[in-house]
Amino acid sequence: MNAHKHQSKGNRVDWSDPRLEALLRKTEAWKLDNRGSYAPKEVQIHLGWGATTARPAVLVWERDQVMMIETRFPIELGEHVRVDEAQGLSIRSVWGLVAEGREGFRAEDRDNGVHLHWLHLR
Repeated sequence: MNAHKHQSKGNRVDWSDPRLEALLRKTEAWKLDNRGSYAPKEVQIHLGWGATTARPAVLVWERDQVMMIETRFPIELGEHVRVDEAQGLSIRSVWGLVAEGREGFRAEDRDNGVHLHWLHLR
């Protein structure tokens, strides 16, 4: 058998099947939230290039060049943000750009005015 030959596995999907379309319509309003998979960390953020005043935030997820932070206030898309994280006796500082933001979906988020922001790190 040729190692590069494409093998079809599983069943073929008929995307125009009315039963499948009905099932997909039921999932359109789902709001997935995976914050529970990362230990949250208290951080300080500085908005804008010349910001001197820090504001509290929570780092709720990080991977590769992306961070998700939680704040009690909205941040505009495209805003430059410096994130300072205490690491023992030193501070880790990274710069990011707000790529997406929204109000939290959870009931406790709405009660506490939580906003979530995805930062693309530089």
